[in-house]
Amino acid sequence: MVIAGSLVVGALGAFLIANSDRFQRALEEATLPLQHEDIIRQQAGEKGVPADLIAAVIYAESRFRDQTSHAGARGLMQITPSTAKTIERLSGGQTFKFDDLSNPDINIRYGTFYLRYLLQRFGDNEVAALAAYNAGESNVVAWGGSNLQVDEIPFPETRGYVENVIEKRDEYARHYRHELGLD
Repeated sequence: MVIAGSLVVGALGAFLIANSDRFQRALEEATLPLQHEDIIRQQAGEKGVPADLIAAVIYAESRFRDQTSHAGARGLMQITPSTAKTIERLSGGQTFKFDDLSNPDINIRYGTFYLRYLLQRFGDNEVAALAAYNAGESNVVAWGGSNLQVDEIPFPETRGYVENVIEKRDEYARHYRHELGLD
């Protein structure tokens, strides 16, 4: 029995070593998913928002799963109806329907537009822009606006959100440089 168990463990070890690259890639995809990288690259280039930042926001918002939150936020980048109306107004759009946000192309387009708007609004301060994406512009203005630092965010949920996005951005840049066009 011990010999059979040792053979199984040895075979499993040999299999994992022989397939370690494939295993590592599968593990990365399970723990740090990436989908729609073509849309992310296209929107990054079009709107001037780093692709790794877009991917990290999608990860933090939905883990790359189309869903509707309890607050009514929709899609990969979790856009609320009121934010969608703001984006439509700012972009000059006129044909938007809330159900369109389940389409990854439209959702990433809208979310990236809004992220670009927030970055411009807060002087390219990513901390402030991410905090506003999560907690709203008026809160960020009250917390210090363009000068906001992570440790100054009074909402623990928002502070954790910003820290998570920044951490995941670094991971996306490391693990998916080629896929996100960061080379």
